[in-house]
Amino acid sequence: MTSRPAHPLRPFMPADTIGLRELFAQSIEELTQEDYDEEQRLAWISAAEDAQAFAKRLASMVTLVVQIEGEYAGFASLKDNKVLDMLFVHPYHAGEGVGSALCDALERIAAARGGTEISVDASETAAAFFEDRGYVAVRRNSVPIDDQWLANTTMTKKLTPIGSGKPS
Repeated sequence: MTSRPAHPLRPFMPADTIGLRELFAQSIEELTQEDYDEEQRLAWISAAEDAQAFAKRLASMVTLVVQIEGEYAGFASLKDNKVLDMLFVHPYHAGEGVGSALCDALERIAAARGGTEISVDASETAAAFFEDRGYVAVRRNSVPIDDQWLANTTMTKKLTPIGSGKPS
């Protein structure tokens, strides 16, 4: 197992909303260009246009945030202790282990709360990242957002319950 740099994780707070909306948009705009066209990216970004609704969505889940030197580097959300609902990393921090640190933490939380499996609807861009983490593709999806259709893949991973004595 390779060692990763430590990234400070903390819970989402309402004051994070604007910064995370910006990170969400930058991540989609810059990191998904090879997989989604401009209209698809703009439709996807529009999902966070309503700041109040975006904040409510993040607050309704276990949402963790990484800040590096005061700048937002990434965030991820766990829904119902079994769905990795959102995982976004700022383009400047892509490849630095931020996404892995967030996933590790949410997978541990899900397992600690009795979860036996976690799922994610992975974008075309993120599918290889999740596959490398042991997630297995179970279904392809076409998701309507505004007047656009975005493809993604539902992927699942078995979790080892905390305290089972088996390595996770």
